[in-house]
Amino acid sequence: MDKKKRFYMNYIRAAIRFPTFILFSFGIYGVWWLGAFFIPNRPFWRQIIFRTWARAFVFISGMKIEIIGTPPKPPFFLVSNHLGYTDIPLLRAVCEGVFVAKAELDHWFLAGKIIRDMGQIFINRQNRRDIPRAGQEIIKKLSEGEGVMVFPEGTSTKGEEVLPFNSSFLEFAAKTDLPVSYVSISYKTPEGERTASETVCWWDDTVFLVHLWRLFQMREFTAVLNFGEETVLNANRKELAKRLWEKVNESFIPIL
Repeated sequence: MDKKKRFYMNYIRAAIRFPTFILFSFGIYGVWWLGAFFIPNRPFWRQIIFRTWARAFVFISGMKIEIIGTPPKPPFFLVSNHLGYTDIPLLRAVCEGVFVAKAELDHWFLAGKIIRDMGQIFINRQNRRDIPRAGQEIIKKLSEGEGVMVFPEGTSTKGEEVLPFNSSFLEFAAKTDLPVSYVSISYKTPEGERTASETVCWWDDTVFLVHLWRLFQMREFTAVLNFGEETVLNANRKELAKRLWEKVNESFIPIL
């Protein structure tokens, strides 16, 4: 296929996928809002909606998923490296749980409320006094039988390496002797296409909607999830963070 034809095909693909995803996201949130009036088990209803949204994103974006190992069953506390917003629907399509998100997302127009209503736990990483509060929320989710997922790098990367894990994300886990599961995430694109670092990973200053449009131009891409078979336990948060980083780094497939 020549470059001009490919350009038009990519544009048409994004022009279909982009509004489809936006409309579906608001539509499924509307279903959640209406159902919340009639369904007494709100966490159960929320999980159904969140899972449906995540799997819809996987389908609409053309994401293929390869799973190595066994995803944990809730309740669990799972850590992962972070490559961008695609990590969220990817993990949620495979694991039943909620995420620990940075506090800035709570202030996003419309999206902040949707994220909050889907049960996500916000944490202000710049305020150490907020960490115990977030830890209590995590414990509450776990006690209610939900899984919790966190990205302890504290930021997304282009996939060349796994950054050191911020031990503050794991302070409550260390203090409560909580076993921690782990998984590494990597992406790959078809031969002849731009690399996943350029098209899937969201690590630079590109505006979210611009990056999403670029992602939706791709015919398909593959996500690789490599789950650890054992949990990690350590009462020292720094040692726990180091051990989990080592485990994730061992199975991580760099994006070249």
